Amino acid sequence: MPFADLSDVRLHYRLDGPEHAPVLVLSNSLGTNLDMWAPQMPALTEQFRVLRYDTRGHGESSLPAQSFGVAQLGDDVIGLLDHLGIAHAHFCGLSMGGMTGLWLAINAPSRVDRMVLANTGAKIGSTEFWNARIAQAMSGGRPAMLDAVIERWFSARHRALSPAAIAPVRRMLEDTPPAGYAANCAAIRDTDLRADMKAIQAPVLVIAGALDPSTPPELGREIAAAIAGAQYVALDAAHLSNIEQAGAFTAALMNFLTEGAMSERARLACGMSMRRAVLGDAYVERSIAARTALTDEFQDFITRMAWGTVWTRPGLPRHTRSLMTIAMMVALNRPEELRLHLNAARNNGVTRDEIKETLLQAAVYCGVPAANAAFHLAAQVFAEQDAQDS
Repeated sequence: MPFADLSDVRLHYRLDGPEHAPVLVLSNSLGTNLDMWAPQMPALTEQFRVLRYDTRGHGESSLPAQSFGVAQLGDDVIGLLDHLGIAHAHFCGLSMGGMTGLWLAINAPSRVDRMVLANTGAKIGSTEFWNARIAQAMSGGRPAMLDAVIERWFSARHRALSPAAIAPVRRMLEDTPPAGYAANCAAIRDTDLRADMKAIQAPVLVIAGALDPSTPPELGREIAAAIAGAQYVALDAAHLSNIEQAGAFTAALMNFLTEGAMSERARLACGMSMRRAVLGDAYVERSIAARTALTDEFQDFITRMAWGTVWTRPGLPRHTRSLMTIAMMVALNRPEELRLHLNAARNNGVTRDEIKETLLQAAVYCGVPAANAAFHLAAQVFAEQDAQDS
């Protein structure tokens, strides 16, 4: 595995994607490692040379004996770029990684091109909060702390619906050395970039999580308001928005970095991520296996256009799009697609009561016979789901 030996730290990194493509640096959050970006990699590597690294004290990177701050985290990125002979790059960081990006944009503007700052702030939390977190990390209270972190990082809806996506994140947290976690907590605690971020000239996209208690949306709006021309997007997610809303996050990131010129292959990858999240892996795998010479191009078309272009737009949450789709399938009398989206609705956090209300609304505007058939179909789908869950 590749490592870069810098002045006081050994950084573990990975390079993926076309050799001569523009470079994009990805910087991980507190308590994770470079694997946190796995959901984005299929799309990003279609158009970028992606450089991921483990922040010092995380993953396989070393932890220096002396304390450090965000300036050293930023210098690590510069040192890594120098080690690889990269003059400048795009940058995307989440939470602690976003703070690192802010520092770079302020202090090393010639090294960054376009900047994406996700679920972060120029000042995060209070001194008292971070001191308590440090004490807990270094004591026997670590298991309870990890439970609390997971609760803050993912919405209750996502924790209930997607335990398989959360399990790798918990393992990253468990594998992060307590000393490395605590040292980076101290670096975040001591960072306040609010007075300096107005000087940033790079094009900036700020991504926030509408349900994020760790770095609430107002922190993202504060950054966007301070930086001239910055764009702001709020996703229907908690703290790790790149995992909870992987498809929408990836599409927003790609559209910004490519200035709207995302390749069709990258859009296909974004669409496949969203399609799997909504319809489930099992259904998508069956669809892929059933592709023929006749349907192959059509499958690519709906994955790129429906899932990679419309479902990934941040303007409506998946929950709302799901209910709208159910209503439209009732109106169009498309029972097979209605069954599909009745099943998919719970992957979007839609409750049975909300489906009932949607079908009642459809009875008024689409007609009682259409709603009657839809209620019968919903009853069948719910019974099948209950049988599978029992």
